[in-house]
Amino acid sequence: MSKKSGFLSSSIGKKFIMGLTGLFLISFLVVHVSLNSAIFLNDGGVTFNAGADFMAHNPVIRIVEIGLFAGLILHIVQALVLTLENKKARPVAYQVVNGSANSSWYSRSMGLLGSLLLLFLVVHLANFWLPTKVAVFSHTEHNTFNNMKEVFAEWYIVVIYLVGVIGLLYHLLHGFQSAFQSLGINHKKYTPIIKKAGIWFSIIVCALFAAMPITMHLGLIK
Repeated sequence: MSKKSGFLSSSIGKKFIMGLTGLFLISFLVVHVSLNSAIFLNDGGVTFNAGADFMAHNPVIRIVEIGLFAGLILHIVQALVLTLENKKARPVAYQVVNGSANSSWYSRSMGLLGSLLLLFLVVHLANFWLPTKVAVFSHTEHNTFNNMKEVFAEWYIVVIYLVGVIGLLYHLLHGFQSAFQSLGINHKKYTPIIKKAGIWFSIIVCALFAAMPITMHLGLIK
């Protein structure tokens, strides 16, 4: 076995991959929330639809999209592998656990939060990604803005999205800093800055994502 393959199969290597794919997914969130925030211009979806159409038909973006799915799958697989390895290393749970003394509850619940996000992702892909791809491959027009309005007109869909956003918030609160730490970026001078940046990033991104279904459901975005 080569040194490279040995590293990637080690616990440290798997955490490195988790951190790398995590940062890749975080960068996607920046692009995604920036594009979707165009609905707040309240111009009837003109700017948003133009951006969505560009993203859907641009060949470079479509290639990146494949990488995104690959990164997402790898991130999920590595998370499951690390979780199973941690349980195997500690088959008998401690009789007394005072987790709050050493870590936040969401840092100890990344598996649960990740599962909620996975369920939310399935709903999201079914409502938005799939109709867009059907339109692209069938060479038909698709008004993504109107699609959003129709989907978010249903209150239970709004609730599902808000639950998903809450899960994303707590996932990011731990995952943002953890991604840098997994890549070996851990310094007494820079780690506190990364942690604060992660908190603000998590709050701003999730607040924007939450505002989208709420404002559309209430008819504030037309």
